[in-house]
Amino acid sequence: MKITDDILACEERKFAAIKDCLTEKGRRLWSAAEAISYGRGGVFLVHKATNISRTTIYQGIKEIQTESLVLSGIRSKGAGRKKAKALQENLINNLNALIDPTTRGDPESPLRWTCKSTRNLANELKAQGNNVSHMTVATLLRELDYSLQANKKTLEGSQNEDRDAQFKFINSSVLTLHSKGQPTISVDTKKKEILGEYKNNGKELCKKGEPVKVNTHDFPDKRLGKVAPYGIYDIGKNKGWVSVGVSSDTAEFAVNSIRTWWYKMGMAFYPSATEVLITADCGGSNGYRVRLWKYELQKLSDEIGLQIHVRHFPPGTSKWNKIEHKLFSYISQNWRGKPLVSRETVVNLIANTKTSTGLEVRSVLDENEYQKGRKVSDEEIATLNIRGDIFHPEWNYSISPR
Repeated sequence: MKITDDILACEERKFAAIKDCLTEKGRRLWSAAEAISYGRGGVFLVHKATNISRTTIYQGIKEIQTESLVLSGIRSKGAGRKKAKALQENLINNLNALIDPTTRGDPESPLRWTCKSTRNLANELKAQGNNVSHMTVATLLRELDYSLQANKKTLEGSQNEDRDAQFKFINSSVLTLHSKGQPTISVDTKKKEILGEYKNNGKELCKKGEPVKVNTHDFPDKRLGKVAPYGIYDIGKNKGWVSVGVSSDTAEFAVNSIRTWWYKMGMAFYPSATEVLITADCGGSNGYRVRLWKYELQKLSDEIGLQIHVRHFPPGTSKWNKIEHKLFSYISQNWRGKPLVSRETVVNLIANTKTSTGLEVRSVLDENEYQKGRKVSDEEIATLNIRGDIFHPEWNYSISPR
């Protein structure tokens, strides 16, 4: 039979129309039937049009002519090449030992300090006598329920024996002041931010292929510097305040942020307030061991005429502080993917943070200079009108106006 371009193109179109619906067995029998229909030269024609091997076509012709069609399955049971794990009994054990050498294998394993990529694992398995490819390793890892996992912050280290009791004490203190209509606030310093054309984590809507371009390196710009946002979250009103400092994150800056909040927001919400409760971390500028924190709180108490109660969270429990997940998390979401190019940008992004549950935030720029390392003498501490609670007085204390 003379093979023309028209016949070849016709056969190609026929195969293209049905190939996605055919199994391996279906392709074999269809190609065989087509070859038989063309007679002499049919095998070559079908092979050229479909790229199905001539051996496969001849096998299909043999099946058709001998009427030995297998009605169940593509291959007979047990046919095909054996899987690597079936041929190599120790393959799974060796793979497990490499993945988790500290619990199942040798801590001195060559991959103990190496990135456990599928290629590295395959190379090490080959060195141990296993014949395996990196694709087979990937398949075995899925079967063993392994997957790429990021680190997860869950370990808290040692904890104080009175941790839970302190949580309950803080909660009862907040509820008591709420019942009296008095303000309760959560305070903390947010992570310092570098100003300039730097990458900010997260994604923002942009034209496809036109992302915001930022610097390849995060070396601080000495001219723009950094900012330290200090936040105050009103637990009862679900309102936030953030003072964006351009100087050092000191206790004086922290207390001045609370002072600004009171005059700009708190006094309007609580015109008849006589006391205020502050919940804070145990470290940082508002730590329970920081003398300047207590000294500045005393000055604030004298100035605004309110008794100030302070409740510190135990060490290692700062994530329970309300401000972290009621204010700071939403600020981070609001400015995700936006370079913090200037102080005004930071203030505006913070001030425009809102939620469907009613959170509103106000923000100002604090351009005051705060001296680091300022010391408070024993004589100055002796003048404080401070009283510690019976339960952990170092964490729980009240400062009254003098």
